[in-house]
Amino acid sequence: MGIYTLILAGGKGTRLWPLSREDYPKQFYNIFNRSLFQKTIERALIFSKPEEIIIVTNERYKFRVLDDLEEMEVSVPKENILMEPAAKNTLPAIYFGIKSIMEGDGSTSSVAVLPSDHFVDADDDYKKAFEEAMEISKKYLVTFGIEPKNPHTGYGYIKPGEKINFSSVEKAFEVEKFVEKPNQDKAREYVNSGYLWNSGMFMFNIRLFMEECKLHQPDLVNLFKLPIEEAYSKLPELSVDYGIMEKTDKAAVIKLNSFWSDVGSFDSLYEIFEKDKAGNAIRGECISLQSRNNLVYGGRLTAIIGVEDLVVVDTKDAVLVCNRRDSQQVRKVVEILKKRNDKRAEVHRTAYRPWGSYTVLEENQFYKIKRLTVKPKKRLSLQKHYHRSEHWVVVKGTAKITVDGEERLLRNGESTFIPAGTLHRLENPGLIPLEVIEVQIGEYLDESDIERFEDDFERV
Repeated sequence: MGIYTLILAGGKGTRLWPLSREDYPKQFYNIFNRSLFQKTIERALIFSKPEEIIIVTNERYKFRVLDDLEEMEVSVPKENILMEPAAKNTLPAIYFGIKSIMEGDGSTSSVAVLPSDHFVDADDDYKKAFEEAMEISKKYLVTFGIEPKNPHTGYGYIKPGEKINFSSVEKAFEVEKFVEKPNQDKAREYVNSGYLWNSGMFMFNIRLFMEECKLHQPDLVNLFKLPIEEAYSKLPELSVDYGIMEKTDKAAVIKLNSFWSDVGSFDSLYEIFEKDKAGNAIRGECISLQSRNNLVYGGRLTAIIGVEDLVVVDTKDAVLVCNRRDSQQVRKVVEILKKRNDKRAEVHRTAYRPWGSYTVLEENQFYKIKRLTVKPKKRLSLQKHYHRSEHWVVVKGTAKITVDGEERLLRNGESTFIPAGTLHRLENPGLIPLEVIEVQIGEYLDESDIERFEDDFERV
């Protein structure tokens, strides 16, 4: 039973800082041996062929998407990866994706809409729920409601109304109303009254969705007749819930009993991870003494003594310690960092690029030391810097370097010097990853000091 699947992959994931950064948000972070994006692709493949998968993201994350797909050996056509010029919330992203499907083959079939940063157990109940959604999607815009496990204050809620009577449909209801994230007392009241968590997943018949958009959001429909850059410059930020689902009289909800989490906080992550006998969820090396119900996630040895209900997250450039119940407030830390123009809001010490990655090993005002890792058969752009010189030392593999038009090979232990203002390029011609230590020296060492002349990845 083939349908289209539209995957939304443009979120910034600020609530899982310092694991998640704007350059490397939570949907691409390898938390569960696969990224959340990859796990979403796996769920998409239950009902859709690779050519029936549409991904909406942006230029910043384009190569994270391509790398994750390549690692999975899933061949989603490149024309199915759509670039939003700006983040305008979920309704423009969904409309952009569905409009592209219609323009591609004029299809009137159904499309499943899946956020790429959720954790979902794709069990038999999940599959049956989506089959039921397909069944009723010609008459209803369908969302999925999760049976609440507790009175959670981080989710929106849906109140089911009248049961929908289709022959093989068991758990479908008309939506009586949507409600925003409640306080604790309201959440408890909603759970006791049979409300469902709003999962943010949908099943839309393409023709019905477009008709409802024309009815309830005619300005948005008209803006999408413009060139995409111009349209996005004028679009308001608008969620699909507020823009369509709360306005239509054709909203339906299907109850879903499968495990689901939007992984919207470290407390949500704690709920997903396995725990030890003391209730501690540990990723990395940890010594725990008289400590219970903590989440510890770190690359270095971490010791906790006599503490309860904490989140301890250690990355190479930042440490987060907070109470689990306060983990929703992590985004406020990101806001403070952004006001300070602190790059740690956006990038890890390891930053990923289409050609590989670099890790900042040490830096001060006048020098910076990096480890560059270049993938086999990949190369950096042909570029120059105006405010810094660079010294490259090969520590693994073979490097092909170009300096002012002259090419040569460097092997383990060999080095070269690139003066400021010199046109240069680094390439890995081999079959194993290339590792190079780069020492930058200058009075301005920001990544913005780069002028590209040629680039395999079409970056500016």
